[in-house]
Amino acid sequence: MAADDDTRAGDPDGRERLPLPKAVEYMLEECRIVLPGIQVLFGFQLIAVYSERFANDLSPGEQRLHLLAIALVAVAIGLIMTPAAYHRQTEPEYASERFIRVSTRLLLASMPPLALAVCLDFYLVARLVDGAAPVAWMAGALGMVFVALWFGLPWLARRRLRRRGTTPSPR
Repeated sequence: MAADDDTRAGDPDGRERLPLPKAVEYMLEECRIVLPGIQVLFGFQLIAVYSERFANDLSPGEQRLHLLAIALVAVAIGLIMTPAAYHRQTEPEYASERFIRVSTRLLLASMPPLALAVCLDFYLVARLVDGAAPVAWMAGALGMVFVALWFGLPWLARRRLRRRGTTPSPR
């Protein structure tokens, strides 16, 4: 295979390296797809504080946990929105490897605060529903699901590709 041939015609998984402009387009689209769901979650989090149950049934410490969850979602929103702002302000007429690297890091950095926020709010809702049941364990299990799907599964895929010797060069 020639050094400039990025089509990976012999790739056993049928992968093909994207042209840089298409990779930038996909990166921005991934951020755009995720953002509305996070914004809806943020809206529900804000509305919850006006609920009577929030004030009456959650302790001050649990109310602070909810505030922390709101802050974590706000951080995730900021991280998800940054690639578009970065691209628009630094190199709007170009597609660059640097933009792909920065945006990938920002998107990945948004995942832990988002997962933690969802787990915290899940804990609080489960506590309201089940009272003293082992809801912390359930929230922890949910966190493990996020870790497994968002980080473990891609790690296993990269490991499998490395073993085959078909790991794509990083952008």
